[in-house]
Amino acid sequence: MSQTPASQPRTVAVVDRGKLDIKALVLLAILLAAGFILNFTVGKSIYTLTGGAIGPEFIISAFCLTILAIRPTVPQALVIGLISAAVIQLTTSAPGVDFVAEGVAAMVMTVLVDAGMRTPAAKAVPLVATFITTVLSGVIFMVIKLAIMGFSPEIVSVLPAAMLPVVFATAAFNAVLVAALYLPIRRALKLAD
Repeated sequence: MSQTPASQPRTVAVVDRGKLDIKALVLLAILLAAGFILNFTVGKSIYTLTGGAIGPEFIISAFCLTILAIRPTVPQALVIGLISAAVIQLTTSAPGVDFVAEGVAAMVMTVLVDAGMRTPAAKAVPLVATFITTVLSGVIFMVIKLAIMGFSPEIVSVLPAAMLPVVFATAAFNAVLVAALYLPIRRALKLAD
């Protein structure tokens, strides 16, 4: 008579995503600190070189990485965007504007991640979604700044030409940074897609 192994209870490993819990907030805080350092060094250097006209925001890469890692709901992404905007207030050239720009951008990032990670192009999502999110944030920021300045012809003829190259350069930087860091962060946090 042969013996069969004793029955073991089956367990299923579940990735706990979509929660804005302590672990997610600690991740956001660490990534925001790194983004803040980039803002305070590289961003401030560009701000100074352009006479205060342009200040790129690298904190966007921090909230993009957080959204990729925890996969929040859209309302939770808004909270992440607003927290990020609060940090940006320490280095921004236009106080208050980032609350709209980062809030909307974080929600769009969440939608892009949710849709993109279910496709064969999932590996490109960190790069593409971060690029789109950063450009969107920068364009929203620029349009609000133009509105605050009354869309005066002098400003409209100068500000977009000055800001858009920085927006796209920051978007490219953020996209490469997030794409490079996403896999190590995913592995460190033991996340599955």
